[in-house]
Amino acid sequence: MVPRLSRTRIARRLPKTEITFRVARSESAGAVMRVTECLIKALRDSAIFNPEVQVAPSCILWPDKDRQWEAVIPRLQSELAELLVLGEYAPENRVGPAIWLRCVIAGKAPDVTLPADRVPVFYLPGVSRQDLRAIEDCPDLLKPLAELQYRGVIWSQANAKDWTIMAFLKSDQGGMGLDVAQDNDAKNAMQLALYRLLDEELELLKGKRLDKDYFNTLLTGGDPVRDLLQWLDLGDAFQTTRGANEWKAFVEVCKSQLAFNPQADGVLAGASKLAMREGPWHSVWERYSEAPKRYPNIPSRIRQCKPPDLGIFDTPAEKLSGWPQWNEEQEQALQRDLLALSQMPAHEARKRVLELEKTHAPRRELVWADLDESPLALTAKHLAVVAEVTKTALAAGTVADLQAGYATQGWRADDAVLSALACVDKATDVDAVTAAVRAIYLPWLEESARHLQKLVDGAVYPGGRISEAPAFYRVSGQCVLFVDGLRFDTARRLSTGLEARGYQVTESMNWTALPSVTATGKAAVSPVRNLISGTDDCDDFEPCVAATGQSLKGGYHLKKLLNDNHWKVLDRTDNGDGQGNAWCEFGDIDSEGHARGWKLAKHIDPLLAEIAERIGALLAAGWSSVRVVTDHGWLLMPGKLPTLQMSKDLTDNKWGRCASIKPGATTSERLYPWFWNPHQQFALADGVSCYGKSVDYNHGGLSLQECLTLDLAVTRGGSASGKQVVEVTDIAWKGLRCTVAVDGQYTNLSLDIRTQAGDPASSVVVSVKPLKDNGTASVVVENEELEGRAAFLVLLSASGELLAEANTVIGGGQ
Repeated sequence: MVPRLSRTRIARRLPKTEITFRVARSESAGAVMRVTECLIKALRDSAIFNPEVQVAPSCILWPDKDRQWEAVIPRLQSELAELLVLGEYAPENRVGPAIWLRCVIAGKAPDVTLPADRVPVFYLPGVSRQDLRAIEDCPDLLKPLAELQYRGVIWSQANAKDWTIMAFLKSDQGGMGLDVAQDNDAKNAMQLALYRLLDEELELLKGKRLDKDYFNTLLTGGDPVRDLLQWLDLGDAFQTTRGANEWKAFVEVCKSQLAFNPQADGVLAGASKLAMREGPWHSVWERYSEAPKRYPNIPSRIRQCKPPDLGIFDTPAEKLSGWPQWNEEQEQALQRDLLALSQMPAHEARKRVLELEKTHAPRRELVWADLDESPLALTAKHLAVVAEVTKTALAAGTVADLQAGYATQGWRADDAVLSALACVDKATDVDAVTAAVRAIYLPWLEESARHLQKLVDGAVYPGGRISEAPAFYRVSGQCVLFVDGLRFDTARRLSTGLEARGYQVTESMNWTALPSVTATGKAAVSPVRNLISGTDDCDDFEPCVAATGQSLKGGYHLKKLLNDNHWKVLDRTDNGDGQGNAWCEFGDIDSEGHARGWKLAKHIDPLLAEIAERIGALLAAGWSSVRVVTDHGWLLMPGKLPTLQMSKDLTDNKWGRCASIKPGATTSERLYPWFWNPHQQFALADGVSCYGKSVDYNHGGLSLQECLTLDLAVTRGGSASGKQVVEVTDIAWKGLRCTVAVDGQYTNLSLDIRTQAGDPASSVVVSVKPLKDNGTASVVVENEELEGRAAFLVLLSASGELLAEANTVIGGGQ
């Protein structure tokens, strides 16, 4: 029978190499572990024994003369339930004197309970292995533990020395076998970063040089560039939120990697270096540019610094584009240049606008545009479209020529004016854009209107009269949607947005009834127009029911006429059942225009998105098609349209751009027959002028913008769900910035990244970004801690509807 030997004798018989081999073999067999798991495993494995020849150790002694591990012991106790600490009596923290630790082993300490299947570990801060061995000289407080070195086991290196942090990380015999720098700076940084190091994965540390930069970076959170930007943004408040060790590590990282000392140099020096973007600060600037709104105070910090002087060979844009002062100067210069256009002939103003666009276009790619500090640079793009389109005059040829020219290119000028105005908010910027619009757009608008009026004078207006109007073509299962004031260019925007949703849209041009006001126009596009006429004594442009003479004012009799002729009338929230035919009215474009003036430009896209949603709901309810009709367009001119004065003695009723003339009155104004009754004539203001009060927004006259409209016939396209037909062709990550490219119908779509595709609240980006004209967009993830997490890339409609999604990994990991 093999005798059972003491722990001391078996330790001498089993070479250290065999004990080390057991630990290494156990590690290789396991999964990837964190440093803390490796440490715990090494501690526990030190108690491995052969029950055939040994008795179980009563405890594991962990001496630590220099108290290197002391700071992380509370953390380890949360994962190592059998870990107790030598110290002042505090059993609730598993801390107590030597005699108490002996009581724990003996099971005589009711104030602490240890796992039954684990060997207790006694951490001995300030105590070395030699202190325990020198029993005669051992302090009285330690003597109760001295004999435990024989009944227990001491966790130590193969050379019998205590485990230091450096030794455990570096040693390949019982340690982790990592490449660790041994200079004093690295040792100091390692000690400070130990708490964070415990959470690192062993596999990620293998093959990596663990030097002072690594440990300092680890202590600051693993992202020194982010910390630097936060410091630049928060200033002194950053240091107060960090512990002394973290702040020291942050300073050391900056000194090492950027040759910059935050402690000594200060925030403003850092802000200046950031704006200069030289050397290693270039990558810091790129990181800032990814999400500048995350650091709102940095621009003001840079403004407190003096920009550098330009050298002979320096290009201002390259040298100064990191300085908000320079961008402000460029905006102010562009503002002055746009205001100066008011003193130029139209053709020179257009040429100048194109030059300004070329100069300022690069600023749209700078961080200041993302921070909404370059509104005029954004506006320049749209003003350039206005300048390019209006170089070609429409004031020539026949009515058919005018119609063709406007339908192919001219409407783009109207659309671009709206886009330009939508970019600006400040009064000074609005004044600059207003000056440009009036310089390059108003003359073109005026000339085309006058030419159209000249062609129509004494001839037949292309919109005709009710007697020449064809009967409304009824299509089974069709719903007619009336939108008040859907101008040609806005109808094109709506059409494009509907196609982007996967619907099929057929466009047809129409001329409105004269005068181009709702009272006349809505009835003229209704399915029951052949049952409507105008009386000889009407002076408010309101027609009536032909059979009864009842006025359509107020809408009651028009609805009754529709109902009587088998047209269901749906209110704003009723989608119907898709059976028969229906009429509904929706959209607030005209009322918003009269209320807001030029600011309609800022609201037009949300208004169109609401209309698109309404159309989608109707088609979803079962209607085979939705026919969108409108009564008139409108003129919009910031700085107000020109005015004409007409004596009240001449008119019965005077609207913005039209007026009914009193019987027998003599006037030099051009007179036109009313659509509903040619015996009734009225005056239309010359050019684009208004009668009486000057306003930004008006209609009722004769111009392409007011009178040439688009009807839209909308049906479900190839996508039965009515969703966007789009293909994501590329997803590229650079840090936390994701750039996406798509093919298909991507107009008016926006890009977002979410952790849950259908939940807007789960968005993780700084801001949702619209797709550019080339089908690309970039967004930046807000939280760096999400890197490596699976997420959804989603494409959204203008109304926020999710149209497409794709899987991705934040940061681009696999």
